[in-house]
Amino acid sequence: MLIFLLLGAVAGVLAGLLGVGGGLVLVAALAWLLPTLGVPQEAAMHAALASSLASIVLTAAASARAHHRRGSVLWPTVAWMVPGLLLGGWLGSGVAVRIDGDALRWIVAGYCLLAAAQLTFSRPRTGVGADLAPRGPAMSAAGVAIGAVSAVVGIGGGSMTVPLLVWRGVAPVRAVGTSSACGVAIGLASAVGYAMHAPDGALPQFSVGYVYLPAAIGVAAASVLAAPWGTRLAHRLHGTTLKRVFAVFLVLVGLSLMLKG
Repeated sequence: MLIFLLLGAVAGVLAGLLGVGGGLVLVAALAWLLPTLGVPQEAAMHAALASSLASIVLTAAASARAHHRRGSVLWPTVAWMVPGLLLGGWLGSGVAVRIDGDALRWIVAGYCLLAAAQLTFSRPRTGVGADLAPRGPAMSAAGVAIGAVSAVVGIGGGSMTVPLLVWRGVAPVRAVGTSSACGVAIGLASAVGYAMHAPDGALPQFSVGYVYLPAAIGVAAASVLAAPWGTRLAHRLHGTTLKRVFAVFLVLVGLSLMLKG
């Protein structure tokens, strides 16, 4: 539990700083840790994804609340994206439980590297104001894709939502805040989906489906307290610096998963 609390503190800071709910670093860490706690190796990656997503619900909520207090959550954009995010998260979890654990690990690692490259080399659209909240069916459709992919790779969607909003001309700090609010919907729909699927091997006591509750609760408890610290840091960093930090973070997580192989 102490390890999970420490992971939660790291995840909370990352949630406030990067708008990712700490999901990517949690998946990598839990994939290493859970087999030592009685989770069968073949189910470890699925359990890491499920537990990460379950913890993201509270982590992202704490981050979103802190960003909302600073006026950096674009709620009209969140409202358009949430229906798609809920549907995508539910569908994605159903797909993920049918994918082999080793294949999932490489999918997550590859995704981290691709997202880092996209964030590094993408440029905002010209002619779109930074204070404009993107709206419309296109944002709902994007939510379906973001929710589905997030459920498969165990994240709160920040590594897709943030670049999308930045590309639409939203200031990076507002993109992070809006992404945090979107992460609540992704985590909720995905975690419920994973919890309703029975794993192939027996998971330890206090597991619901693929969700290992001690990990989810321990991480969430610490992350809720730590998220405001990341939010404060996000508002002190320049937008370009924030993007670079995000990209480096994604590369490191991807390489750690490759090392596990």
